[in-house]
Amino acid sequence: MDFYLQQDVVHVAKDLLGKVLYTHIHGVICAGIITETEAYAGITDRASHAYGNRRTARTETMFQQGGISYVYLCYGMHHLFNVVTNQKDIPHAVLIRAIQPYAGLDTMLQRRGARQYHQQLLNGPGKLSQAMGINQSINAQSLQGEQVWLEDKSIDVPDACIEATPRIGVAYAKEDALLPYRFVVKTQLQP
Repeated sequence: MDFYLQQDVVHVAKDLLGKVLYTHIHGVICAGIITETEAYAGITDRASHAYGNRRTARTETMFQQGGISYVYLCYGMHHLFNVVTNQKDIPHAVLIRAIQPYAGLDTMLQRRGARQYHQQLLNGPGKLSQAMGINQSINAQSLQGEQVWLEDKSIDVPDACIEATPRIGVAYAKEDALLPYRFVVKTQLQP
């Protein structure tokens, strides 16, 4: 649990690379190795939903103690999965942007309407949520629960394989849009 309570959300975003995200939906377990993340640093980060201490029905989850999920609907059609971090009332979160399949690939393919695995199957936050069966019913769920959880399988992610870039789709955040808060694994990981 201490992992989720760390104060540096950027460090957590980078450290989540190589961790395995699991879901247990309708009796089926799916899992993916996290390969891309974005950090959102709460009330001081113009790209964050909680910027300026904005507390709404949607953002209230971000203000809870770290270790729970924050799932929201983007553009009215894509569910995006985030890991809430830090202490209660410090609304930090890490968006999980991409995964590499680890378990339940047949179910992921079916949910995505695909016949076979390809590099673009799980390379976006909406795509991975669809494949993993994630929707708003998972919002505010413990990440140590029975429906959604993360595991450290000691998958090696060398620093040389990680690229830090600005986040995607947050141009409205002005200079905060340029912060190198997005982390991408540049190679296929070996479980």
